[in-house]
Amino acid sequence: MCRNETKITTFILLGFGDLHQLQTPLFLSFLVIYVVAITGNILIFVLVIFDQRLHTPMYFFLGNLSFLEACYTSNIFPRLLLALLTGDRMISFNSCLAQWYICSSLAVTECCLLCGMSYDRYLAICKPLHYATVMNIQTCMHLKAASWINGFAVSFMLLFFLLKLPFCGPNEIDHYFCEYFALLQLSCSDVSFMKMLSYFSAAIFTFPPFLLTLVSYVYIIAAILKIPSATGRQKAFSTCSSHLIVISVFYGSLMIVYMFPRSEGKRDMGKFSSLLYIVLPPLINPFIYSLRNKEVQEALRNIIGRIVNSKPYP
Repeated sequence: MCRNETKITTFILLGFGDLHQLQTPLFLSFLVIYVVAITGNILIFVLVIFDQRLHTPMYFFLGNLSFLEACYTSNIFPRLLLALLTGDRMISFNSCLAQWYICSSLAVTECCLLCGMSYDRYLAICKPLHYATVMNIQTCMHLKAASWINGFAVSFMLLFFLLKLPFCGPNEIDHYFCEYFALLQLSCSDVSFMKMLSYFSAAIFTFPPFLLTLVSYVYIIAAILKIPSATGRQKAFSTCSSHLIVISVFYGSLMIVYMFPRSEGKRDMGKFSSLLYIVLPPLINPFIYSLRNKEVQEALRNIIGRIVNSKPYP
């Protein structure tokens, strides 16, 4: 318990404050990344909603993923950019926990959405005759709802116990956002239960989606290798190669951050490696995952054509 110590109400995000000479370059770099990521993902989301040709299960999940990535970057980047621009690294206790909760919930939701997308690709490649029957609108809606509910429910359980922890000081978070383990280090109580609970939650709610994604791609790759023609194999692989790249980047960076032992000598490793799953997926998703697709390109040309050709009424 805190006893006579004052409970802290604000945290200080140290971020990249030790890199004084790089504050301006970092600000400009993150600003460009944020603008590109938010613009690209919102564009994909809008195209999926308004273009009838993109009303298919694959693009349904892509639209959900793009919306998630837009929310994800908007949860972290504005506060980071403000700190780099003004030097103000203060964040209130409630805002910090809210930022962590949203970030954690969206990360778990993304794991589930990526699993749903891999299942969609598995049916399309391995069970093409059953694809239209199994992957109908009801199935898509159920997978979507399960992904979002699972993400926010799991994180709420951790948030419930996190709110009960006493924080008496120090109040400096050695990170650029309110990261879970960085928060736990500031509690003036035993956090071994919280660490065990987080690992247990990850094992129960995020490892199964990862395992199902992995199994799906084992079957997908095996089915592709059985295709007799090289052209057929290339065409089949092209439908899931972008998804596979995003999965590799997302899960690979998560494993680097949360599965390797933490030590004082390597405490900056988690801070910089976390940029992989915070920056890369939202940034590359609109390019390698959607805008490369001919159908999305055609939908983009059509909507631009409508805007250009539309004439204002006198």
